[in-house]
Amino acid sequence: MNSAFVYSYEFVFVDKILIENSDIYNRMSLEERDKKVIWHPFTQIKAAPLPIPIVRGEGAYLFDDKGNRYIDGMASWWVNVHGHAHPYLAKKISEQLFTLEHAIFSGFTHEPAIELAERLLKRLPGNLSRIFYSDNGSTAVEVALKMAFQYWSNKEQVRTKVIAFENAYHGDTFGGMSVGARNAFNMPFSKLLFDVIHIPVPVKGKEDEAKQALKKAISENEVSAFIFEPLVQGAGGMVMYAATVLDEMIAMCKEKNVITIADEVMTGFGRTGKFFASDHLKQKADIVCLSKGLTGGVMPLGVTACAEFIYDAFISDDKMKTFFHGHSYTANTTACSAALASLDLFDQPEAQSNIDRITKKHEQFFQKIKGHPALIDVRQLGTIIAFEIKNEEQTNYLNSLSERISSFFIAKGIILRPLGNIVYVLPPYCIQDEDLDYIYNAIELFLEELSNRK
Repeated sequence: MNSAFVYSYEFVFVDKILIENSDIYNRMSLEERDKKVIWHPFTQIKAAPLPIPIVRGEGAYLFDDKGNRYIDGMASWWVNVHGHAHPYLAKKISEQLFTLEHAIFSGFTHEPAIELAERLLKRLPGNLSRIFYSDNGSTAVEVALKMAFQYWSNKEQVRTKVIAFENAYHGDTFGGMSVGARNAFNMPFSKLLFDVIHIPVPVKGKEDEAKQALKKAISENEVSAFIFEPLVQGAGGMVMYAATVLDEMIAMCKEKNVITIADEVMTGFGRTGKFFASDHLKQKADIVCLSKGLTGGVMPLGVTACAEFIYDAFISDDKMKTFFHGHSYTANTTACSAALASLDLFDQPEAQSNIDRITKKHEQFFQKIKGHPALIDVRQLGTIIAFEIKNEEQTNYLNSLSERISSFFIAKGIILRPLGNIVYVLPPYCIQDEDLDYIYNAIELFLEELSNRK
């Protein structure tokens, strides 16, 4: 059958079905249509309320199909750094789509990927020299782990152990789950994950314990890599620790030739006050993983940057030493253009001034709220501030207080997705001071209501 005819026939057939059922579809809400066909992430299907349909965004706001406005207090899972529907990002992406939307990246290349690699390497620590592209944060971590494992394999050395922090989260692929904490995120797969040496997080008061555990782990010469979220553990509850102790731990690894991997998927692009969390450090990791804010929150893209000595280990006459890893959308041209446009915006002076402004506002609220009787702890670094709320349950992702927190803030027109009993604010950098004050006031009101109910 002629292909043009098949296309025409299928189009008419589908169109006929839609016409015949148009009355049904016109009567169904977006929530109802969603419920029939969508499976949402990190959501218990049985108990979940209907999702809120978002129809447009503008700056720090999202709008639903009923015209309600919400402050995006968590930057849509930490990705949106410049604000929603940014006209410059839309313009640059549109221009790229009219030139080249995507091209195979094995045996071919294109200017957006080359330029993005050049510009990222200028901002990344100076020891890094190569960029490998993937699709998201989990795959960026997966690439990093495979690079480390195969580096030692190519060197014909047996180093198969990885060190990671307790409480860590490095994504939902099998490698990412393996180096993450054993918890609700990966429990059904625990028997399928490879063994990892988990050591304590060097939070205040546990620095020596963490360093001693690392020293013991690297003493046996079987360790391939040490992976960490620099300074802030994101999904683990916005747990924070000092740059000085991480510097010491990276130096210890370098003495034993252990590859160090900084997972900057969340901490990159201004979140800690500096462009990368690694900028707080004197010691520099051998591999850095990036995603989330990389494209300004508009396109999926992952980056794994590595030092030249790692890249060199894959150059060989032996084809088995090739890095056999790739994705259909590796270095997607449109995504690279989005990232370049985002870097353009970061090059503007107002980008850092907004980061500094939010940091100062968070610091002021930190001083005001610390010691509140309803709180276990308050943590703040750069544009991140987190509040650990007291309740009878143990602090973890499944804490039942999460549902109360979400519904309270949604009713106030604020999107804050808590990590169990931990509320955090991590907004787009364009957010205005009055919106931050509104969020802070809502947090105080929630804590007051919580205290009054006891």
